[in-house]
Amino acid sequence: MRAAVIVFPGSNCDRDMAVALKAAGADVSMVWHKDASLPDNVDLVAIPGGFSFGDYLRCGAIAAKSPICKAVVNHAERGGYVLGVCNGFQVLTETGLLPGALMRNAQLKFLCKTVDLKVETSESAFTDGYSAGDTVAYPIAHHDGNYTVDPDTLTALQDQDRIAFTYAENPNGSVADIAGVLSENRRVLGMMPHPERAVDAGHGGTDGQALFRGLVGQFANA
Repeated sequence: MRAAVIVFPGSNCDRDMAVALKAAGADVSMVWHKDASLPDNVDLVAIPGGFSFGDYLRCGAIAAKSPICKAVVNHAERGGYVLGVCNGFQVLTETGLLPGALMRNAQLKFLCKTVDLKVETSESAFTDGYSAGDTVAYPIAHHDGNYTVDPDTLTALQDQDRIAFTYAENPNGSVADIAGVLSENRRVLGMMPHPERAVDAGHGGTDGQALFRGLVGQFANA
């Protein structure tokens, strides 16, 4: 699998993402936000966490206007895979690749801790390494992780089995405890918790390994 990790000014999880993908067997390229195109034959684009452009506007809003994001949108519209984590999830909502918005945490405080998540569906390349109902532990680190959608969109997400992960104990006020959602074609995943920070036992946990191994495995099998 060929993966591209997008780097913005203020990204701070780009190397973590690259390490996690490489450990799972992916061939990874780092792509600067001012580039206008992705490397040839990319299967997956990963938009990492951090504070793109210092979060000086809405989180992810400036990054979504970067030259590379037009190429990311085109990649997704052609059926390519996209993973957005934390700030990357915010970028995906700002580009319109995923519905909803990430608002300020309900407690108006930055949250940095490990949380338990429930895997809501295994019917995607991203969650194929788990079984629906599994509990996993991923770190979170965000100030604007309160996922918000209108009632009709929430109903659609639920009816179409597009909620990938929920919080066991909602830390930020997200509607319906949502921690991650899928696009209609199930090839775009946005999530606030950090699977790339849960791939090394020395860092406190390895529950994220199955996400990356399952994702890379989908392409190996294909």
